[in-house]
Amino acid sequence: MTQKPLKFYVPEPSGRPGQATDFSYLRLQPAGAARKPPIDIAPYDTRDLAIGLIRVLDDQGEVQGPWAEDIPDDDLLRRGLHAMVKTRIFDARMVIAQRQKKTSFYMQCLGEEAIAIGQSLALREGDMHFPSYRQQGLLIAQDYPLFDMMCQIFSNDQDPLKGRQLPVLYSVPEKGFFTLSGNLGTQMPQAVGWAMASAIKGDTRIACGWIGDGATAESDYQTALLFAHVYRAPVILNVINNQWAISTFQSVAGGEGTTLAARGIGSNVASLRVDGNDFLAVYAVSRWAAERARNNHGATLIEWVSYRAGPHSTSDDPSKYRPADDWSRFPLGDPIVRLKDYMIKRGIWSEQEHQELQKACEAEVVAAQKKAEAHGTLATGRTSSVATMFEDVYKDMPAHLRRQRQELGV
Repeated sequence: MTQKPLKFYVPEPSGRPGQATDFSYLRLQPAGAARKPPIDIAPYDTRDLAIGLIRVLDDQGEVQGPWAEDIPDDDLLRRGLHAMVKTRIFDARMVIAQRQKKTSFYMQCLGEEAIAIGQSLALREGDMHFPSYRQQGLLIAQDYPLFDMMCQIFSNDQDPLKGRQLPVLYSVPEKGFFTLSGNLGTQMPQAVGWAMASAIKGDTRIACGWIGDGATAESDYQTALLFAHVYRAPVILNVINNQWAISTFQSVAGGEGTTLAARGIGSNVASLRVDGNDFLAVYAVSRWAAERARNNHGATLIEWVSYRAGPHSTSDDPSKYRPADDWSRFPLGDPIVRLKDYMIKRGIWSEQEHQELQKACEAEVVAAQKKAEAHGTLATGRTSSVATMFEDVYKDMPAHLRRQRQELGV
């Protein structure tokens, strides 16, 4: 009997340029169909939630199911919508600034705003996030000054990081935003380690790690799952499945016929798969996972199903590898539109208020940008002083560095 030759298999997306994407691979569930378990549930017993999809808002803007019991009050909903709108406008302005050569690089979170902002509002002051490069909403939701973020993006003389980080790699530990690393996957074991330290000290603060679907292929992610399980670390492990890791489809990292959340079950970590474009679901699930961690029931892995509506970065052209109109047909919609429509239906918002909010946020972002650009941009050449490269390295500067600094005349 002749043996057929082996064939090498590489997963392919169900849509390429010029071909409409078939989103049936997402395996969606109706809003309200997923159960809400107690916070002390055994990880193995969350397997139905790891392959299903937790949703609160249905396609008509109505709340459904048990997770709707923990939706935000009216004021928090307004805060969430405000932060989401501001984040989207901020991103748009910074992309334009990059095209004008005022900065070298930018990464927006278009279409994913609900995830970081919803979780930020669900947690407590003092909790620590170990973010990836699309979680600027964590800072904006806490009213961190846009001026400081822009100065870091422009690497100007008011850059709080003194030009030592790439644009968008912020560091604001006082706001629970740990120094951002460009290396993929490192955030997860760091978050678990910080959470373990919090438990060792008998503290009450928890940690949150953030990565994208592509970074789940990194070995650091597996290490994080192992330690989170063994030591029941008080941590939330966030995986944003926005369908694309640069030009690579999400199934290359996670495989087909399963979910990214399902990987947590094998590591004995409670795992949930959630509609990341549903602000109400993000808030409710984040609250559940936080309470689980604070009550010493262990870690939670959350796969947030969303869609990267824009390019991977300003260096990317997604029309080369996916349909240009994909986002307009993504089944889970636009997170801002969904929350706005729900609030209008609930009677706590209006189209006029939304227009006024957009204008106010635009004015705020423009004012901050003018103020930041007055301190220099990449285009003007006015950046952080080279003198800063000699600082914050040694307590007492060695003689050879003093000589080098004198030779530079700084």
